[in-house]
Amino acid sequence: MQNEAETDSDTTSLTNQAYNRIYQMIIQGEFVPGHKLKIDNLRKTLGAGASPVREALSLLTSDQLVERIDQRGFRVSHISLKTFEELLKTRCWLEERALRESMNAKDVEWEERLILAHHRLKRAPRSVGGDSFVANAGWEELHKNFHMALLSACGSSILVKICEQLYDQNIRYRNIAGPNAYPKRDVTSEHDAIVQFILDGNEDKAAEELIRHYKKTGEFLAKQLE
Repeated sequence: MQNEAETDSDTTSLTNQAYNRIYQMIIQGEFVPGHKLKIDNLRKTLGAGASPVREALSLLTSDQLVERIDQRGFRVSHISLKTFEELLKTRCWLEERALRESMNAKDVEWEERLILAHHRLKRAPRSVGGDSFVANAGWEELHKNFHMALLSACGSSILVKICEQLYDQNIRYRNIAGPNAYPKRDVTSEHDAIVQFILDGNEDKAAEELIRHYKKTGEFLAKQLE
């Protein structure tokens, strides 16, 4: 017979599983803005109980990915140009600080981790659709790993966590914008420039290039939202 601690642990695990799955479905655009998140439908989709699903949805409201509809349940949060501009501005502020802190505290281990993440990203194709753009899930994961590696030596796990959440919310906007969310541009060269300035120890140029990198995509997404 399970004791109370084991039961609580099992419940927490099921809630985390439901949370992570719904989180990814929202970020990847499977659940569009305004989509009603019905407990019964999610139970069937996730193969989970009603309680873990309901708790997961409550947690997602704090991530601003889910909205509570009075007493009628939950829905996926709406998007707007104003919210996106606030997201981009906040992301630029925090990631510039995290990058500068990482460069100030840099060591051989961080540089090696960054170079490896960059190398793996460069080797992965961004699209697997031939002439038509079909996003490569492997590239998406490596792209996130690269950007998180840039910040990983900042000395604040809290700051890194917040930056990761902002990264995911930005990806949500990009996925909603559709397959052409990355206009034809040499993203690899932009990454190359960021890494080279870091290796050269040029903190201002590295931060400037990172912000420019984000704003290029941000300008495109803002046009889609308009």
